Amino acid sequence: MSDLTPITRFPADGFDPSTLASLKGDRTISVCIPARNEAATIGPIVDIIVSALTAVGGGVPLVDEILVIDDGSNDGTGEVARHAGATVVPSDDHGGGKGQAMRTGLRVSTGDLLVYCDADVTNFGIQFVTSMVGPLLVDGNLNLVKGYYQRPLHGMADGGGRVTELMAKPLIDVLFPVLSDIEQPLAGETAAPRTVLEKCGLADGYAVEIALLVDVITYFDISTVAQVDLGVREHRNRPLSQLRPQATDILRAALVRAGMHTGLSSTA
Repeated sequence: MSDLTPITRFPADGFDPSTLASLKGDRTISVCIPARNEAATIGPIVDIIVSALTAVGGGVPLVDEILVIDDGSNDGTGEVARHAGATVVPSDDHGGGKGQAMRTGLRVSTGDLLVYCDADVTNFGIQFVTSMVGPLLVDGNLNLVKGYYQRPLHGMADGGGRVTELMAKPLIDVLFPVLSDIEQPLAGETAAPRTVLEKCGLADGYAVEIALLVDVITYFDISTVAQVDLGVREHRNRPLSQLRPQATDILRAALVRAGMHTGLSSTA
């Protein structure tokens, strides 16, 4: 692991779906979307992927399956996603958290390459899939792709990502400075080969994203990580009072991976 290797960056508009479909060969691609009470946004997200990026929807034959992992929703999220064309699977740990839902997606999916997307994005476009899987198809040395973006907050151009700026990035600066170039370490837009995800595993709860980053550079190398500029990402911003559990999960996972195990859960 070297702190001298820059993390490769790709532009969001650098991947043509038809070109990517020709590059995939016999590899298969699964899009997994963990969701809890996202009935308002999950339908359009699934519909865009089905219509633009699947053969069954009349689009480019890039995506082979779309899975929505329903993590204990009570607002009809599963029904909306199923109607839009996704396969809906309940999380193994009903309402257990994002990491557990992502693990369910890994277990039940069939793709050689997995793309994870968040379910609350209100300006979703095909680049949230094509730009994530694109680097894996054009560079066989990559093991993890993370999205980064501008995050509006309360009508301002930016200001979102409060846990990222106040918890995740300071932890990285102190404990894992080799990752300091990562713009959005907690981004839900993540893509990786199945073999990488199975080797690294996926941590519980909100710890899953930062834990995966650290695990990939531990098992492999920083040179196998890339990030993609997705432009502006609009989504539901949580009130400050709801951010403490997320920050706690991230802190716990970072400390465990830095070797500070005392009193900390082994599932982080």
